[in-house]
Amino acid sequence: MSTTIRPPSAAPGPLDAADELNRRLRTTRTEPSRSPQLEALALAVTANQPVLLWGEPGIGKSAGMEQLAAGLGLGLETVIASVHEPSDFAGLPVVGDDPAVTGVPMAPPDWAVRLARRGQGLLFFDELSSAPPAVQAALLRVVLERRVGSLELPEAVRIVAAANPPSSAADGWHLSPPLANRFVHLRWTHDPRTVARGMAGTWPALGVPVVEPAKVPGAAARARGAVSGFLTARPGLVHHLPADAESRGRAWPSPRTWDMALRLLATGYATGAGREAVAAALTGAVGDGAGIELLSYLEHLDLPDPDRVLADPDAFALPERGDRQLAFLIAVVAAVQGDLTRKRWEAGWAVLAKAVEAGVPDVAARAAVDLAAMRSLDWPVPPGIDGFLDLLRQSGALPQGG
Repeated sequence: MSTTIRPPSAAPGPLDAADELNRRLRTTRTEPSRSPQLEALALAVTANQPVLLWGEPGIGKSAGMEQLAAGLGLGLETVIASVHEPSDFAGLPVVGDDPAVTGVPMAPPDWAVRLARRGQGLLFFDELSSAPPAVQAALLRVVLERRVGSLELPEAVRIVAAANPPSSAADGWHLSPPLANRFVHLRWTHDPRTVARGMAGTWPALGVPVVEPAKVPGAAARARGAVSGFLTARPGLVHHLPADAESRGRAWPSPRTWDMALRLLATGYATGAGREAVAAALTGAVGDGAGIELLSYLEHLDLPDPDRVLADPDAFALPERGDRQLAFLIAVVAAVQGDLTRKRWEAGWAVLAKAVEAGVPDVAARAAVDLAAMRSLDWPVPPGIDGFLDLLRQSGALPQGG
C-alpha cells in the first residue's frame, strides 16, 4: 500500500492539533537553583573525570545529560551499553590488502567517529549495570584509555555513565571492581518539589563551574598538599578493596581514585564550587568511609594560598598542628615546582626554615629533599638549607662535601 504525503498547503490532518499540544508541553524554562547533585556532576565533568550516576529508573538521568551537554555547549552521544556486544567497543576487524604488512585495524562505531571529528563532546553510556561482564570488560579500555577500536577519543571528550541498582535493573549485574574503580560514583535522586515545579514548566538551571585562570597554580598546589598530607597521616586508606561484591562495584579507595580525588579537589578550589558538591564528588571517588575522613581533615586544614606565601614568606607563620604543617609544606613545594624560578625556590627554603626554627625539621624532611632536587646547578645554596644539610647529603640530593 502506498503512502500519500500531504503537501504543506493541504487541510490540517487529524494529528496536527495533538502535535501542537505536545510542542507546547515540551516548552519549558529554567531558573537559577542550587542543586548539589547537579553541581557535583558538573564539577566532575569539568575536571574531566568519568562519572557514573546511580539512580532508579525514570528519575531523569538522561534528561540531566541533555541539560549538561547544552550547558557546556557540547554534542551528546548516547550509547545504551546493555544492547551492545564487546566488539562494538573493542572494534570490528577490517582486513586490508596485506594484513601481514599493515596489520588488521579495528573499526570504531559511528558515534566514536563523530566525537573524534568534532574534537570534543559528551559521551553517555546508559544502562551500564545491565551490561553483561564481557561488555563491561570491553568498556574498560574506552573509559581508561579513551580508545574505541583503533580510534583514540580526543582528550576533550567527557565520559558519563548511568546505572540502575542491580535490584531494579533488567537483568542487572554488579559492576566489576576494575570498571567501578574508574568512575566517580554519584547518587542521582529526585526532589518531589523540583518535579512538581517542573510539571508547571520550570526546571532548575545547571550552573557550569568555570575554572578561574588566576587560581590554577594555587589550586593545584593546595590540592596536592591536602591529599598528600592526608594519605601520609592515613596510609591505610591508600588502597582498600571492599569484601562484598556490591561494595566493590561502587566507589572505593585506590591510588587511581585518589588521583581522581586530587583532580576534583583542585577543580573545586579553582572554581569556587560549593562545599556540598565537592563533598559529593570526593566521596564518589574514594567511597564514603575514606571520603568522610578526608572531608573532616580538609575542614580543619584551612591551607593558605601557597603562591601568596612564596611572595612574602616572612609574613606567614608555620601552622601549629603537625598534619597541617606537613600539608602546608607539601603545598608550598608543589607551588614552586609548578612555576620554578630561583626567587621562588629560595622563598621555598625560607618557608621550610620555619620548621627548623619551630623545632620540627622532621616534618619538612621530605619537602626539603623534593625542593633540593629542583635546584639549577648555577643557583647558590640559600641560608635556609642549613638545617637540612645532613639529611640532604644522606638522601644524595647534595654531595657529601657540598
